[in-house]
Order: sequence, then C-alpha cells, then structure tokens
Amino acid sequence: MTDGGESDRRIRILIPLGEGGHSKEILHLVSLLGDRYDYHYMMVREDPMSTDRLPVKGRVHRCHRPHLKERHQWKALLGYGVLALHSAGILLRARPHALVHAGPAMTIPVSVLCKIFRIPIVFIETGSRVHTASRTGRFLYGLADLFLVQWPELQEEIFPDACYAGLLL
Repeated sequence: MTDGGESDRRIRILIPLGEGGHSKEILHLVSLLGDRYDYHYMMVREDPMSTDRLPVKGRVHRCHRPHLKERHQWKALLGYGVLALHSAGILLRARPHALVHAGPAMTIPVSVLCKIFRIPIVFIETGSRVHTASRTGRFLYGLADLFLVQWPELQEEIFPDACYAGLLL
C-alpha cells in the first residue's frame, strides 16, 4: 500500500553493499547522484558498517551472508539459496526500478532475480581491476543492462561491449 507521497514518485534504486572497497566506490556514486532518488540499501547482517556512513539516507535491508569461502561446496550453495530467498523478499519490499552495484559476490543472486523480474541492472567493475576481471564482473557481463568499467584497458582487453566511465574515486 502506498501513501501517494513524493517517495512513491521518485525512482527507487537498490544498492547492495559489500564489506570492502566495492562499498566505498558505490557510496561515492550515491553521493554524486544525490538525494533525487529513493535509495534502498542491501547489507549482510554481519556487516559492521554503520548506516551513519550512508551519504544519502534510505531504507536498509539486511540479508544473509553466503560464506563463499566455505570449504564444503554444499554449504556454500545452501548459503546462496538462503541469500536468494532473502534477496527475493528485499525485492518485494523495495520494488526497485533499478539495481546498481559494484559487486561483491553476494550480489549475484539479487542480480539474477532482477534479470528474471526485468529490473534493469547497472554494474560497475571495481576500480581495482585494470587488466583482469573480477569473478562477479565475469558473471554479470552479458547479464547487466549497463556494464561500466573504470579503466580503458579493461574495456579493450576484457569487456569490449562495456562502457568506459572513468574512475569513481
């Protein structure tokens, strides 16, 4: 149910945040975009990052961490399954118009769900990748509706259909 307020008319963007440099880059992008959008942030429950660091306030949705470095593959797959269920719930609550992220691996399930629900995906390959691709980048290349790289070398060598956008930081 909606209240018909301004937040109902603004474009809603879901921003998944990891626990490292990916978050710093994407939060810088949010600060550049400003408060014209209705932001929804997706963070793992164990993330110590304070919501006070968010440059533009928005609703925070907590999710399960998939434990990607788990020794037993079945536990990692189970973690991804739980994360996919949490991601579906977040998508239903946030109803985003777009997903924008710089991608830690925890963003893969929500990206796949966005593709199924036809929610546009904007992926920004992290600026730490100049000549090699991240695993998330390799997965999302071809899946994202807009794939941005921060280095021209990466576009030339790895992702020829990506858009070179310059450095975020």
